[in-house]
Amino acid sequence: MSYFQRLVVNTLTFVALTVLMPNTIHVSSIWAAILASFVLSLLNMLVKPILTLFSLPLTLITFGLFSFVINAFMLQLTSTLVGAGFRLSSFWGAVLVAIVMSLVNAIVSEHNLTKYT
Repeated sequence: MSYFQRLVVNTLTFVALTVLMPNTIHVSSIWAAILASFVLSLLNMLVKPILTLFSLPLTLITFGLFSFVINAFMLQLTSTLVGAGFRLSSFWGAVLVAIVMSLVNAIVSEHNLTKYT
């Protein structure tokens, strides 16, 4: 999946989750969702590899489940950097959003892989 496609999928996921879980995530406009997707992609590119490396023992002990906590932290950091247009209710809300976003991205990526084989 290309970078632009991932931005579109994340933007649409943020908007959909705002409708489905209004008490967990709030996105004020489509532009806030686009900005949040862009900021999240930058954080995933720059910060997430460092956190993943440092938390590798804990991730191995939990059989990879700690990666959802890292993703939730990335979402919380995105919420802090974007500001009032993009807000998460709590850390556990961020974990729930991270799980849903991981599932959506896995489904879209799998569909993209099987499309060309």
